[in-house]
Amino acid sequence: MGPPLDLFVPGVVYLDIVFTGLDGLPSPGTEAWATGMGSSPGGVANLAVAAARLGLNTGLGTAINSDAYGDFCSAILCDQEGIDLSASRRVDGHSPVTVSLAYDRDRSMITHGHPLPLGPDGLVAGLPAARAASVSLTKDRMPWVRRASRAGTLVFADVGWDASAEWPPEVLDMLEDCHAFLPNAVEAMQYTRAATPEQALRRLAGLAPVVVVTCGPDGALAADAATGEIVHVPAVPLDALDPTGAGDVFTAGFILGTLREWPLAQRLAFANLTAALSVRHFGGSLSAPGWGDIADWWRTARPVEAFAKRYAFLDEVIPHGEQRSVRRAGATIARLSDADAQH
Repeated sequence: MGPPLDLFVPGVVYLDIVFTGLDGLPSPGTEAWATGMGSSPGGVANLAVAAARLGLNTGLGTAINSDAYGDFCSAILCDQEGIDLSASRRVDGHSPVTVSLAYDRDRSMITHGHPLPLGPDGLVAGLPAARAASVSLTKDRMPWVRRASRAGTLVFADVGWDASAEWPPEVLDMLEDCHAFLPNAVEAMQYTRAATPEQALRRLAGLAPVVVVTCGPDGALAADAATGEIVHVPAVPLDALDPTGAGDVFTAGFILGTLREWPLAQRLAFANLTAALSVRHFGGSLSAPGWGDIADWWRTARPVEAFAKRYAFLDEVIPHGEQRSVRRAGATIARLSDADAQH
């Protein structure tokens, strides 16, 4: 056994195919042309890649299929991004696929896939030792979450879109085993029956030690139950190409700040920045910024009064020395020989 992971991310990895530059979404019987296209691993890979690019020792627990899509995702995650896949396994069959249409600063998605082959504890393989882990809340409890929490792992929870539109409050019961809950504003308001994100935050506060409500272009709100602190930090206004995966990139930035014990306002500011930098590129996982992207932004933003004080802490946290460039999503899926030639 090696040293504990900084972050363990279980869940489904999809092959994401993202179309950008759409003038509008296609209506029945019509065709829409996109000026841009990118392919990359998606699903929980968005969070795993974003965390790994920030220097967190990240492990991923999933089932990777034996088809060419699975080979492509595995090569990127393990060989390119350095993510530990020892808690994953290869399975026969075809990979789940999501097609994302980025339009008008948002996206619509079409997905095909099958449930993961989970064990009785709710994981594909065993639970590795980790300082932090992520979970997407469901009505059915996952035994590994309580085990991880009792072992000292900080569990960061999000919640998916409820296609049934029921938004049952019992989904939130699992938060008693979680350190932080990070829904977006729509999810938070639906589960709490609140009229505003601020009202939703107040109703969620205390269900987990830390609650964060992300509000897109309006930034993020957070409440710390231990200190009673409530913080709002504005978003970083940057031109958006594709918002796919921005929430996962936000979570990765917030987890990094938590593990480094930054003040709550700094954690929100950093998470806002990483999410904003990610939407300038298409493809959820491979849009995530590295430290070089963050350093480049700070060099240009430091003189701007709105950022100078809020992001002054970056001078202390950006690693010194040359930062490696990160790969972005390509328009097609490279042959394995092409992928190998890049390493």
